[in-house]
Amino acid sequence: LLIDDEPFTLRLLTHQLKGLGHEDVTGCEDAREALARVEGAPGTIDLILLDLQMPGSDGIEFIRHLARLHFSGGVILISGEDERILQTAHRLAEAHQLRVLGAVHMPVPPERLRTLLAAGGTGSAGAHRVAKRYTFDELREAVAGNQFINWYQPKVSLRTGAVVGVETLVRWQHPVDGLVFPDAFIALAEDGGMVDALTRPTLQRALAQARAWRDRGMALHVGVNVSMDDLADLDFPDFVAGAVAAAGVPVESLLLEVTESRLMKNALASLDILTRLRLKHIDLSIDAFGTGHSSLAQLRDIPFDELKIARGFIHGASHNPSNRAIVEASLGMAHHLGMQTVAEGVEDLEDWELLRTLGRDFAQGYFIARPMPGEAIPDWMRGWETRRPELVPL
Repeated sequence: LLIDDEPFTLRLLTHQLKGLGHEDVTGCEDAREALARVEGAPGTIDLILLDLQMPGSDGIEFIRHLARLHFSGGVILISGEDERILQTAHRLAEAHQLRVLGAVHMPVPPERLRTLLAAGGTGSAGAHRVAKRYTFDELREAVAGNQFINWYQPKVSLRTGAVVGVETLVRWQHPVDGLVFPDAFIALAEDGGMVDALTRPTLQRALAQARAWRDRGMALHVGVNVSMDDLADLDFPDFVAGAVAAAGVPVESLLLEVTESRLMKNALASLDILTRLRLKHIDLSIDAFGTGHSSLAQLRDIPFDELKIARGFIHGASHNPSNRAIVEASLGMAHHLGMQTVAEGVEDLEDWELLRTLGRDFAQGYFIARPMPGEAIPDWMRGWETRRPELVPL
């Protein structure tokens, strides 16, 4: 479904789509008419190309209606407006949990359109699976039944390509639904006060895995995410130190990644706990810096060792001037504060090469490796060694 108030644009896009093998194309010059089509035939539209600037009802209003209708097809935003307006609309649509394939300026280059369609896997309406909703009772039973497991995403040096560690990512091994990802249960755990019940076993499993890797000659550090809810228990530093000792690994094997998905409930207690962790020589990372409630004041007040720059700033920064400016500023600030940096969300060669050009520390993302079970890491590392010379020329 094409929505644009310019007849010429509709004809051009229709021609481009048919040239790419998409024959069933409908064009609408009026957003209200288009909305009636979506409402009248749910589940039959695979893809919507939406112009943001239209009279009567603009693209932002249309995005709101698509979210209300739980539209599950793909969405491509098109506009002649300023790049920053286009990117803001992109983020808004994603925040509404729409499946946004891209945001592009008019006229849309045919190859760009081809790439977006291929990445979105268009072809069957409603193919995008909406995450199942679970109840708090189901989550509590899963915790009691030890249904959670760890997966790991490698982190490598941008300078040498060497594998330096992993980030630990928790998964729910559901007895019926299979592997359930964190977006389906983390907010539920936070709201129900069960984050600590997830964090502590996750940390213990990660340390045991670090010990197993060390026994195979792989001295990898493990990063474990902790939320501000974990930092409300004044005994937490002693628990962490005890878990490290019980696993029989050096204290430098562990990195705690502090994620602020919500404001500190007790800033004084959090500062107490984080400082005590550093006194025990446990490294701290501020995760997804620039998002959530992370702030410059935290960099000043808390002795972080590492700053992780969020994927939303990293991916595509090579051709997004705003993102590149934020990445460069974050890297420079971390450098002056004596902190190491990790770029999250490195998803293609352009991302990798930009970060190499900027000359900073570490990277992780799908271009390097997707998350995987711990037992898969050794085989992945052997495969990475064959790619490494191409990505990090001597």
